[in-house]
Amino acid sequence: MSLPLNKNKAFKNPLSLQIDEALFEKATDDEKAQLVSMRESVSFFRDAMRRLRKNHIAMVSLFIIVLIALTAFIVPEFYPYSYTKSDVASQNMAPFQYSPKEQAKIARGQEVFPHIMGTDALGRDYAIRVIYGTRISLLVGIFSALIVIVIGIIYGSISGYFGGKVDMIMMRIVDIIYSLPDVLIVILLSVAIKDWVAQSKSALIARLGAGMVSIFIVFGLLYWVSMARQVRGQILSIKEQEYVLASKAIGASPARIIRKHMIPNCVSVIIIIAAMQIPSAIFTESFLSFLGLGVSIPMPSLGSLASDARTGLSSYPYQLIFPALAIFLIVLSFNLLGNGLRDAFDPKLRS
Repeated sequence: MSLPLNKNKAFKNPLSLQIDEALFEKATDDEKAQLVSMRESVSFFRDAMRRLRKNHIAMVSLFIIVLIALTAFIVPEFYPYSYTKSDVASQNMAPFQYSPKEQAKIARGQEVFPHIMGTDALGRDYAIRVIYGTRISLLVGIFSALIVIVIGIIYGSISGYFGGKVDMIMMRIVDIIYSLPDVLIVILLSVAIKDWVAQSKSALIARLGAGMVSIFIVFGLLYWVSMARQVRGQILSIKEQEYVLASKAIGASPARIIRKHMIPNCVSVIIIIAAMQIPSAIFTESFLSFLGLGVSIPMPSLGSLASDARTGLSSYPYQLIFPALAIFLIVLSFNLLGNGLRDAFDPKLRS
């Protein structure tokens, strides 16, 4: 005996575990379109920059850094005062104050550019000295970060790629450097290197100054270890990927594999650490200049300006406020920008 079949509804065995399709309604085309979520195909770097632009704090910090950099490198070209020219009659003047000689010029109808931040104890315009000090701090921060990046990438890549005994020996060296007291070693190296550099007859060293060259050497000797560790960790995970195995199979050399395949995949980590290294270098340079171990006289630095302002702190507090405010803005802006870059380049934070 055959069972009758319903044309509108197919027969369903009550003991079957299959879902009855008749209990569901098919989605319309509009409902399907609402469920489709498509992302534009973009590169990792472009996607990170897009997310960085959405971070308003990081973008404001980037704007402040660009504004400070433009001021430090462009304004001295047309600023009417020099950071070395002194005037005994203009000692320790307050902001926008004129000396008797300048007041006489104004009385004769001549135009005199005001001292925006006053003058120092030798009658030198303080604004141009702060601007030059900011330029020195930015140059030290950027070049120190470049030195750290180059040494850290090379060291960390070799250690992570070869592994084994090579990695063990290289990482023990890093541990030894990490265990050294930073402040004491920086001061000792700065004194020793500064005396050695001062005896050199190199034209480049004479142009930069013994103090600045010694700062670069100190950063090249001590501050690359964090970058090396981070790059090593990235290389250890990347070298297990299939494309690295394929490169080895076709006979690519270790140098080519590291240069073409591994380092490009560590760019996000490198950018983040470099952004964090710049404020650290600026603060260290200011600290050394404050102790008299930084850039050489008469070149001003934010740290040396703050150190010179201590003697007249009670009478002329603005001489300490201006360089301290410049250090604060630069370091804070770079730190906030570094935090924004970290969030932008972290794939786990992608929404």
